[in-house]
Parts: sequence; C-alpha cells; structure tokens
Amino acid sequence: MAADNNNDDLPEDQPGPNGADDVAQEISGLRAEIEAQKDRALRALAEVENVRKRLERERDEARIYSVTRFAREMLTVADNLTRALAALPDGARAKTDDALKAVLDGVDATARELNAALARHGVKPIEAEGQRFDPNLHQAIAEVPSRDAQPGTVLSVVQPGYLIGDRLLRPAMVTVAKADGAGSASGNGAGQSFGSRA
Repeated sequence: MAADNNNDDLPEDQPGPNGADDVAQEISGLRAEIEAQKDRALRALAEVENVRKRLERERDEARIYSVTRFAREMLTVADNLTRALAALPDGARAKTDDALKAVLDGVDATARELNAALARHGVKPIEAEGQRFDPNLHQAIAEVPSRDAQPGTVLSVVQPGYLIGDRLLRPAMVTVAKADGAGSASGNGAGQSFGSRA
C-alpha cells in the first residue's frame, strides 16, 4: 500500500513544454501588480499628506480670522474712545479738576488696552497718510486740490482702516490729493476719480 502513495508530482504541478515561459509571464505579471500597488500606496500617502496640510492651513486661518466680526464691532468702540479723547482741546486737560482728569485718564487707558487687545489678535492699523491711494486699502471720501502733494496721495485719514492677518477688516476713509486746478487731467492720475468702494 505504501508503494501506491509515492511523492510524484501531480500532473498540474509538472512543468509542461512551455512551463518556463508561463512561470516567467506569471512572475512578470506579479511584478507589474506589485508596482501598481506601490504606486497606489504612494498616491494614497500623498493624498493623506495633502489633506493634512490643507486642514492645518484651514485651522490656522480659522484661528486668525475667527474673531473678524467681533473685531470689526470693537473698532467702533475704539473709534468712539479716540473721538472722546480728541474732543478735549490740548490745553484743557491740564486745566480740569482732578475728578475729570481721572475720567480722562481712564478713557485713555481703556483706549490703549483695547488697541493692545486688538493687536494681540492680529488686528493692525493701515498706515495711510502720505501713502499712494490704494483702492484695496483706502476709501476716498473727498478729493482735495493740493500743490504740495502728488495727485493720488492720501492727505488725511478721516477714519483709520485695519487689517486682520493679511485681510482687510475695514478700509481707511481718506481724503486724496488732486492736482491744483480743475482742468489739469493728465496721465499722472490728476483728475482721476476715487469713488467709494462697492
């Protein structure tokens, strides 16, 4: 009985006349499949990395810009504090009694602290006076004839503008120089209209 159970190869395990070619083809096919799987794995890793970077960027932007609406509302408070302090003539503060001085000092300290808090959250004022008019940062409310300034130069700031991060929070309301004389519209920007932003 033991003689019947020998270890001969089964017919399907025995190489046929083209057995070496079949094995080579199968090896070649398996190598191609391995390369395709490696490519898919690398693409999947790259996609995961791209998603991770995009989420980090969105998280950072959300952290910076999440206070935008609140900061815009606080700018009105800062403006009111600044106007309150500016309403008192320069020499009048020294002539006031101690109680009024204390109130003015408190308003001044509150304005400074509010501006510092805004700065800590990435809100920074736009430097406009003396700069070239930029419709992306400034809102012209008037054009004023000027012999001293180039046409298109910001002469004065009526209301300061602010950036949060690198985005505009509020444009600066400014007056802009125009050429002295109504008929001098040349290619240098004189006579150019600086209307309100839409």
